[in-house]
Amino acid sequence: MPVEGFKPDLSKAVGHVGKPDIVACTRRDYLLYALSIGIPEDELRWLYELDMDFGPFPTYPVSLLLKDAGWDVNSFVERWQAGGSVPGMPWYDPNKIVHGEQTVEVINPFPVEGGRFRSMKTVRGVYDKGSGMLLDTIVDLYGEQDNVHYYRMSLGMFVRDYGGWGGPKGPKQASYTAPNRPADATDTFNTTRGQALMFRLNGDFNPLHADPNIAQAVGFPRPILHGLCSYGKAAHAVLKNFGDNDRLRFKSIHARFAKPVLPGETVTISMWKVPGPEPKTDGVIFNAKVGDRVVLSNGLVVLYKEPQESKL
Repeated sequence: MPVEGFKPDLSKAVGHVGKPDIVACTRRDYLLYALSIGIPEDELRWLYELDMDFGPFPTYPVSLLLKDAGWDVNSFVERWQAGGSVPGMPWYDPNKIVHGEQTVEVINPFPVEGGRFRSMKTVRGVYDKGSGMLLDTIVDLYGEQDNVHYYRMSLGMFVRDYGGWGGPKGPKQASYTAPNRPADATDTFNTTRGQALMFRLNGDFNPLHADPNIAQAVGFPRPILHGLCSYGKAAHAVLKNFGDNDRLRFKSIHARFAKPVLPGETVTISMWKVPGPEPKTDGVIFNAKVGDRVVLSNGLVVLYKEPQESKL
C-alpha cells in the first residue's frame, strides 16, 4: 500500500546539489575492500601494499558513498543524508531503502596512497515506480587538495512502499542483453555467512545487513548481503578474465540489483565479450545468479584496450 500523504515536490528536489561532503580512505581501506569482495589470496596487487603493482580495486570508491572522513562506525541514516536534506522531499523510512542500480565511471585513476576527497551529490530524478520510489543521484569525487575529478558514480536507490503518488515513471534505461551463445567466461563467488558483516566495515553500516530484527521487519528472512559486494566481485571477475587484472584498463561498470543475496549463498557470474561502446574499448556484458535466481542484471563493464594513465 502506498504511504498516505507522501508526495515529493519535484520542482524543488530534482537538480538539487548538496553541500560538499569530505570523505577519506587509506591503503588499509583498499586491502579490506579487496578481501570483502572475495578477491583470492594469490592476487597480491589488490591485497598487499608492498606489491609492485599494488593499487585500489577500481570499484573501491563506491565505499565512499557512505563512508565518512573518519575510521569509526557511523550512522547509516546520517551518512545517507550527507550533504544536507533534499528540499521538497518528505520523510521516508530509511529501513525501506534498497540499492536499485549503480554505475561507476573512472575519470582519473584513484590515488594509490588514498587521501581526502570532496563528494558532491546531485539529485538527477525522483521517480514513481508504483511499488516504491526511485531516487536517481549522481555523486562526483574530487581531490580535496588537487581538485582532480576522479570518479563519477550514478546510483538508483529504491525506497519500498513509497510509490503510487502519481509521479513520473522515469526514462527508459539502456538494455544490455547477453549474446545468444554460451558465456565466454564464468566465475564463482562462494559467500560466507559473515560476508555482509565484513563488507559493512567498508563504510555501509545499514542495519539491514547485520540486524536480524530489522531485516525481518522489512520482509527478509535474515540480513542480506550488500548488493555492492556482489557488484565488486563481478567487476573483479570481468577485469581478471578480460582486462589482464589491470586497474588502468577499467573504464566503467553498470548493473541492476535484481534480487538480494543471502550471506552463505554461492553467486555465479557469467560474462560475454562484446564490442565496446567507444573507440579503443571492449565491452563485457555480465549477469550474476544464485541458482536460477538473477541477482545482478543488465550488467556492462567497459574496458580500455590499453592501460590509461591519468588525463591530467
